[in-house]
Amino acid sequence: MAAASVVRAAGRRSRRLFDIFVAEIPWTVSSKELKEYFSQFGSVQRCQLPFDRDTGFHRRYCWIKFSAPEEVQNVLQKDSHILEGSKLTLKQQIRRRRSQRKST
Repeated sequence: MAAASVVRAAGRRSRRLFDIFVAEIPWTVSSKELKEYFSQFGSVQRCQLPFDRDTGFHRRYCWIKFSAPEEVQNVLQKDSHILEGSKLTLKQQIRRRRSQRKST
């Protein structure tokens, strides 16, 4: 059980390295399609789309990492993002310095 909590904590830390959180992703959209879509705004370094082990489906949200801050602004300037008829919800990830983080 302790190993699982260590893995979850490491996952939370790694998500802080991403630029944008994307929600309301249609079930039929793949990680590759998300990466292709967001590539129109800049160079996508990584797209993390977590899957549910029990159902085998993705969880309808992901994190996107871009190469440069300007590319993040390109994404956020667009009014709406629609994939397969569904409007995506985007939220910019806030990067905090170590001194601003809560100690655990």
